[in-house]
Formats: sequence, structure tokens, C-alpha cells
Amino acid sequence: MAEFVYRPVIGFARTMFKVWDLKIDCRGSENIPRQGGAVLVSNHISYLDFIFNGLAALPQKRLVRFMAKESVFRHRISGPLMRGMKHIPVDRAQGEAAYEHALDSLRSGEVIGVFPEATISESFTLKSFKSGAARLAQEAGVPLIPMAVWGTQRLWTKGHPRNFRRSHTPVTVRVGEAVEAPRDQYAGAITRRLRERVQELLEAAQRAYPVRPKGPEDTWWMPAHLGGTAPTPEQLRTAGAL
Repeated sequence: MAEFVYRPVIGFARTMFKVWDLKIDCRGSENIPRQGGAVLVSNHISYLDFIFNGLAALPQKRLVRFMAKESVFRHRISGPLMRGMKHIPVDRAQGEAAYEHALDSLRSGEVIGVFPEATISESFTLKSFKSGAARLAQEAGVPLIPMAVWGTQRLWTKGHPRNFRRSHTPVTVRVGEAVEAPRDQYAGAITRRLRERVQELLEAAQRAYPVRPKGPEDTWWMPAHLGGTAPTPEQLRTAGAL
């Protein structure tokens, strides 16, 4: 099928990454199957995560169809692009249609991208996972591919201004081996196993990240347990309850 929108968007993104002089370190792309359906599952710390997840699939000559909130598809700029790239809109009030859309795509051999945390993690730690990715993989009979990104929060994340300057910002991406999703297993157990694997990949990406905060004013992008000043999950829960 011709891709009149997706491939030009990829070319534009690569050009902008060169302009910004991003240092992208992506490893494990060979774990993404060259053929057949698969569900890519990643942590979520930035509005740009899907771009880097998608780039990780390019060495395997795969284009990823991401599940994203429906409002993005109504935006006058992003909407036509998202539809043209055949991403999948998710209306959280009526998620059945998005689920069936993703399931049909998987059965036809597409690669689907899912952020099982559902929203950006403002603590930059891994939140709990929803079980939809595991259920999709079970029903379609395809593998789950765990992924982790790190450094993207420094470019554009919730509650912080965008940084699209020529900043030489490193971005680290790690792709892990497939997690199988047998139909005779409980989706919750598969989801827990999947989250553990994404956590391992996230920690590996953090260890490999080549820079640290430049000073006290630059610690916002580091989680508290690594010495940063990002809010802890507990602080966010407390603030949400007020």
C-alpha cells in the first residue's frame, strides 16, 4: 500500500533531528519482526515518544500505527497527518471501536504502537499498565515488543516548555525481545511481565544516557529516585486528590 504521508513525515522528522543535532542511540531494532503483526509497547514521558518509537522500527522496514487520543486527530495540523499515517484514534469514552480497529490492523499484519500508561508520566517513572496491549496481542496471536525511551522529556513534555533549539540533546531508545501472549494465560499476568521488561529496558536506557543535569536548575528532567527534582508518583497522586 502506498504511503503518501508517512514516508515524507519521516523524512521531515529526520531532517529536523539533524537541525537540532539530536544524538539518537537506538539499539534492539532487530527484535521488531520484519513481517507480520506485533504490538510495540513503550513507556511515555514526552509528546514526541511515538516519533522515536517509530524510528526504531525503520531498520526492519516497518511503519508503526500508533493508538493516540482522539483529540489529536481533530487538530487542524496534526489531524490530517495522523489520519494520513493511518494511526488509530482512541475515544476513551468509547474505546471499543479503537480496539477493533487495532485488532483488524494486527490481523492484517500491521505493527501497532501502544502506550499502556495511557498518559505521560510526569514523574518520569513507569506508571501502572492497562491490559489492552496484552489483550490485543492475545486475540490477534502476535508478540508484544517492549521498548523504552529516555531523554525525550528534555525536548517536550507535560508542564514544561518545548526545547527545539540546536541543543545536542541525547535520546536513548532500547527495544527488547518479544514477550509472548498466549491465549490461555491471564492478561493481567502478561501485563505484569511486560511492565517488568519495559522497566528493565528503561533502567538500561537511563544507565546508557551520556549526560547528567548541568546544575540544580537542570534537575527537573531526572526522577527523584535518581537524584532529580521531578515530582514523585506519591506527590502527583496527592496533588491529584486535592
